[in-house]
Amino acid sequence: MARLNQRLGLTRFEADEAYKQALDYFKKSDLDNAIDRMTSAIDALPNNSEYYAARGLMFIEDAEYDKAEDDFAESLRLFPYEMLAHYGRGILAYRRKEWDAALEHFTKAYHAQTTRPETSYYLGLVYYQRREYASAVNLMGQAYTQFEAANDKRKADAARWLKELAKHKA
Repeated sequence: MARLNQRLGLTRFEADEAYKQALDYFKKSDLDNAIDRMTSAIDALPNNSEYYAARGLMFIEDAEYDKAEDDFAESLRLFPYEMLAHYGRGILAYRRKEWDAALEHFTKAYHAQTTRPETSYYLGLVYYQRREYASAVNLMGQAYTQFEAANDKRKADAARWLKELAKHKA
């Protein structure tokens, strides 16, 4: 029966529905239900690297860093170029002040999807921590432009960092 469901795409449909529900719960800051629904998506379609990466980001929000790291590792095992997994690993490395590891993962995430302002923002912060101010300004400026184009309120944070970085660059 499981093979028939897979052939008909029912498992994929169920997994995608659970994924959408998980994202809805996540937007409402209901992490318990978000993680439960994402786990259901993974159970239905265990070879989807994006599901593991998304749940890993949810685990970060829930301060479950070991579980997040496990999900990112599984995501990258399934697909070594999964942007969300590299982004999540970058966040974990940044929090541990492991600047080289953060730079590596954020750079991989950036190359996987250059249009994500969050990645440019974090890359700017990593370069700031490494005292590479010119690179920090360039990437934070890119993040600001992308946040502004998306009418994202995080552009204010990027603007504050640009002012701070200008002091160091001069």
